[in-house]
Amino acid sequence: MTTSRTDALRQTLRLMVLTDRTAGRGRTHEEQARLALRGGATAVQLRDKQADDADLVAWAAALSPAAARAGALLLVNDRLDVARLAGAGGCHLGPEDLPVAEARRLWPRPAVLGFSAGTPGEARAAAEAGADYVGVGPVFATGSKADAGKPLGLQGLAQVAATSPLPVVAIGGIDAARAGACIRAGACGVAVLSAVAGAASVAPAARALRRAVDAALAGAGGP
Repeated sequence: MTTSRTDALRQTLRLMVLTDRTAGRGRTHEEQARLALRGGATAVQLRDKQADDADLVAWAAALSPAAARAGALLLVNDRLDVARLAGAGGCHLGPEDLPVAEARRLWPRPAVLGFSAGTPGEARAAAEAGADYVGVGPVFATGSKADAGKPLGLQGLAQVAATSPLPVVAIGGIDAARAGACIRAGACGVAVLSAVAGAASVAPAARALRRAVDAALAGAGGP
């Protein structure tokens, strides 16, 4: 991955909002995404573990033009097939999903592939396999993912970020009050679910997070 592409991706990953029907207070994926983008989200990740394939494809296809109009990246959680069919910008994969190397063979760049990593070794392996960024966490305790594991804390995040050859997105228990610390620990951005999709007012919640991230990046000399 070229330096210019990596720099552009870092900008795109400043604020990733995951959409989720369970956390979304009755709002649809499309409504959550639209409001998050209005508030300044730079990437949206469609996450729905219970939906059937037809619904996932339809939702992702509906989100794709909204993300494009906002100049944002649309990712689909877990499902490379759905992401490709719907014209999304990429897919985020976990350890139990399709291996990154196989996913990259099936979907070459410029498609964006993310991978969930919790250690420096996992981040390096993801880079070697063809990932474009790693989501690192959970940084803090979170109720959004039952199998998230023990929190890494800011020190654990910093350890991965210091050695990762890929951009690092912090995830897990992050809100506007914690976002800046994650950036200062070495992340290029944050990924959130409950803090935005589960907020009473989605757009203002996204706006507060975006301000916190941008301020921390400016203070750290970032983009």
